[in-house]
Amino acid sequence: MNPKQVFLSVLLFGTAGLLLFMYLQVWIEEQHSGRIEKKREQKGTSEWWPVKSLKHVSRMVTTGKIQEHITNQISEVHMPEDLKKERGNLFNMGRPTRVLRKSSYSQGEDEAPRSSTDNSIETHQKAKPRVLQKPTEMNWPLVTRPLNKSSVQGNKWKKPAATQEKRRSLLHEFCKKYGGVKDSQSNLFRMVSRIYVEDKHKILYCEVPKAGCSNWKRVLMVLNGLASSALNISHDTVHYGKHLKTLDSFDLKGVYMRLNTYTKAVFVRDPMERLVSAFRDKFEHPNSYYHPVFGKAIIKKYRPDAREEALNNGSGVKFKEFVYYLLDAHRPVGMDIHWERVSKLCYPCLINYDFIGKFETLEEDASYFLQLIGAPTELKFPTFKDRHSSDERTSAHMVRHYLKDLSQEERQRIYDFYHLDYLMFNYTAPHL
Repeated sequence: MNPKQVFLSVLLFGTAGLLLFMYLQVWIEEQHSGRIEKKREQKGTSEWWPVKSLKHVSRMVTTGKIQEHITNQISEVHMPEDLKKERGNLFNMGRPTRVLRKSSYSQGEDEAPRSSTDNSIETHQKAKPRVLQKPTEMNWPLVTRPLNKSSVQGNKWKKPAATQEKRRSLLHEFCKKYGGVKDSQSNLFRMVSRIYVEDKHKILYCEVPKAGCSNWKRVLMVLNGLASSALNISHDTVHYGKHLKTLDSFDLKGVYMRLNTYTKAVFVRDPMERLVSAFRDKFEHPNSYYHPVFGKAIIKKYRPDAREEALNNGSGVKFKEFVYYLLDAHRPVGMDIHWERVSKLCYPCLINYDFIGKFETLEEDASYFLQLIGAPTELKFPTFKDRHSSDERTSAHMVRHYLKDLSQEERQRIYDFYHLDYLMFNYTAPHL
């Protein structure tokens, strides 16, 4: 063998040895990393159970397994043809899991909405989610329980008491018949993100905008000892003060404890009246949020030959244009809590509300509710109009005035949009 062949042989074996060494080094590192990751996963899982030792963890964790268990308990029934198209509307949970943060307890009237349908606040979870391992140990409050009337005195409350039983029974029967919608993507913390908590009197109040929610927040502040009178709390303090906690600010154990033991209330309003009220409030008065965010997008898409001034400031949206936006499957800007359906704000077929109030009988319902929870006798529900006090309140007569410029098909489509709210809360279908 000549020197040249010896040199080539040494070079070949040397190269092969170097490659083998590099491969072994990578393999050893992968094995080591895999053992560390496995230990971390085992440690992370052990932090969740048993429930008695539940710790407060980041809201980045999904609760899909729990919601699958929850919805599995609801009776499954065959839905009639007229409600099949509403399957996705009842809970609206078949989208990416929202990233829930603990930063803010309340939302102002003109702040960016925390709507469950606003794509701007939802995101896919890229990392593999950690899930709860034993959902069967959790109790979801599905069975109706009678109201605690120990604090109610006098015969004058017999009528509102009977009205409550009727409303609760109707909603329960509706949900029992049509509420069997399964969805493993449902998220508990998103479901309770609009529920305000008052621990002293053990109240959970689901906020429905344009149904007296500002004054209910004032009442909750007084009950919580944050103010001496509901009459002295300004609009900005109510909506921007961050004084009230929402149920999603508690850990899982705290959420379930309150859902099972507190008095849960929701106040609703005729869907058409609520829609018109929201439009008047947000688009017929100067507004530094709704005009530039919603107004500009609506005018740009639905107003042919729009003037440059309207495109720049978003002011002057017409009700017909607003309806086009509402009914558009490809809205130029997301949904908003002020005109979102109650079925998607408060989930009344999953959260079993003890008290169902209505804006149309607000004064009587509010007085009865304050009696039920044992509120101080001097506390009265405020009756004043929170904003634009000189404006006439939105009424059925005013709703007809706004609807007259719409075609019969457009009016029908609005009713279809709010169909579940009409059925759940026994509102009479409008004359279309």
